[in-house]
Amino acid sequence: MIETARLVLKPITEADKGWVAAQAADPQVMTYLGGPMARTMSDEKVDKMIRLQADRGFSFFGLFRKDHGRPIGLCGLKLFDAEGATLPGELEIGWRIDADCWGQGYAREAASVSLDYAFGVVKGERVIAITSPRNRGSWGLMERLGMTRRPDLDFNDVRVPPEDNPTILYMIEAKDWEVGAWKA
Repeated sequence: MIETARLVLKPITEADKGWVAAQAADPQVMTYLGGPMARTMSDEKVDKMIRLQADRGFSFFGLFRKDHGRPIGLCGLKLFDAEGATLPGELEIGWRIDADCWGQGYAREAASVSLDYAFGVVKGERVIAITSPRNRGSWGLMERLGMTRRPDLDFNDVRVPPEDNPTILYMIEAKDWEVGAWKA
C-alpha cells in the first residue's frame, strides 16, 4: 500500500473485480482504450494484475480516495507487451481514472508515485507510456511528468481502432526522475 496526500494505492484483489469491471464498461472512460470492455475480459485483466503483483512485485494499483475510500481508478506498472510494439519488455506506466475525477490531479498524483516506485523500488532504467494521439489529456500528463515524446517508437496497436493509431509513445529515463520530487 502507498499513500499520497489524497489517495491510497493498493494492489488489486479479487474483491476489486466489480468496480474495475464497472469502470471498464464506461464508454467515456474507455474512449481511447479500445472501447467498453466485457465483464469476462475485465476479470481476466484483474486476474493478470494479481498474478503480476505476486510474480514480479509490481502491477497496477487500485486508486482509492482517502476522504471517503471510493475507488476511482487504476495506475501502475507492467511490462510493455502490446502486439507489434516497439521496446517489448520495458516498464510501462498506465492509468485509468473515473470520468468524474478527470482534471483534478488524481492521475498525476498516482502516476508520480508510480514512477517513484518504478525507479526507487523496481530499479527500472526507463519507463514508457503509450496513448492515442487524440487523447490530449493523457499525453499532456506524460509531458507534465517530464516524459519525452518518441515518434520513432510509435506503432500500430491492434487493440485500438484505426483513429487511435498510430499509438504514440513517451519515455522517461531514471536519471531524469528525482524520486519524491513531485511532493515538493
